[in-house]
Amino acid sequence: MSRAVFSEAVVSEAVFGEAVLSGSGFSRPGFDGPGADLGWADFHQPVDVVAELSAELFPRVLRRKDQRWWAEQYVRGLLAADGRKSVRRIAAAVGGGAAEQSLHHLIAASTWDWSPMRARLARHLQDAVAPSAWVVQPMAIPKVGEHSVGVGRQFVPRAGRPDSGQQAFGLWFATERTSAPVNWRLHLPGGWIRDAERRRRAEIPEGAGEESLEECAASVLRSTLKWELPRRPVVLGAAGPDLGATMRRYREAGVPLLVRVSGGTALAVAGPSLPGFGAGLLAAQRIADSVRALRRPVQWADPLGGPATVRSSLVVGVPVTLPDGGRPGLLLGEWADPRRPPTEFWLTDLDRLPVPALLRLAKLARRVARDCATTGEQVGLRDFVGRSFKGWHRHTTLASVAYAARTLDTSGAHAACAPDTSGGITARSA
Repeated sequence: MSRAVFSEAVVSEAVFGEAVLSGSGFSRPGFDGPGADLGWADFHQPVDVVAELSAELFPRVLRRKDQRWWAEQYVRGLLAADGRKSVRRIAAAVGGGAAEQSLHHLIAASTWDWSPMRARLARHLQDAVAPSAWVVQPMAIPKVGEHSVGVGRQFVPRAGRPDSGQQAFGLWFATERTSAPVNWRLHLPGGWIRDAERRRRAEIPEGAGEESLEECAASVLRSTLKWELPRRPVVLGAAGPDLGATMRRYREAGVPLLVRVSGGTALAVAGPSLPGFGAGLLAAQRIADSVRALRRPVQWADPLGGPATVRSSLVVGVPVTLPDGGRPGLLLGEWADPRRPPTEFWLTDLDRLPVPALLRLAKLARRVARDCATTGEQVGLRDFVGRSFKGWHRHTTLASVAYAARTLDTSGAHAACAPDTSGGITARSA
């Protein structure tokens, strides 16, 4: 099957037949850095997985041995340091003051390109965890002051109000059991794009242009598609103000989309035998309520309740079209309580996939939101304290490597994959 062609059979297999690979572990490697012995502590972290990921991801991107050494120590420090993951705290966790200058240079002043490293991380995780979907997840980063690249007035969910901060979008690989970020895009408000002096100070690349939040979310997908990975459906937690434009962006990119919409979203019923057909545009909640007699129970894994928590919802799927016409899609309505109105609504062009599979895909957004708020905080995804565009991306890339190390160590999936001499991944027998 061509990587560029999406198959609904692949999705069905991924949703109903997920398997996390397992195998024998790795022994802890020794430390032999470029300088003197720094007196490494026996940290409570997945040291063996860090060594494996470092060997797989760093050599093709970081040409010098000292760069590879410090990149590995940066990842170890992200996993070991307490509190906010500043360079000083990372250095204190892996070698003290002697390490701080080298770690700072690796992030702020080096010239390595983060995109190839992310691509290699994605290929590694593709084999290790076999994602059911790609989830595009916003990440609000509160900031004090106006000098961090991309900072502006952003809505901060935890505060429940607009506040000063950065806004980024991550593309996450997700299954019912786990998730991990593989790519990032930092939103740059217009003031950062149009101000030549701010661009210069923040080292914003020439090609970076002004874009809406919705365009930024789509851009992180487009850059991921260049890596020629096996495609998965995209789960998007919010469509933005123009639902039609959102659906078109992802359709033109060649990936199916499952997007959360509000109960007030205007849609037209497309099934001739269903209530509301021919009545023009109706609210999504009204459409779902009109066919409540067709609801069916669906069980799904809830990451908020722990690894063994399974919940049940009542769900219905209704063929619909958007106000501007185009290809029909499917409206998914979910009831947490059968006596109350539906609680969530999703729109998808995966209209031939069974409704239970669609709901389980939709719930992967819940998995990613939970993991970003827990493991993401533990590895410092939001913790870059510098001001440059390039520094933000290098820190976030290595934080994603640290996240993968923690995830693979927890799941045991790392033992099934080992780097081969050509830089690819080969299956290792148990």
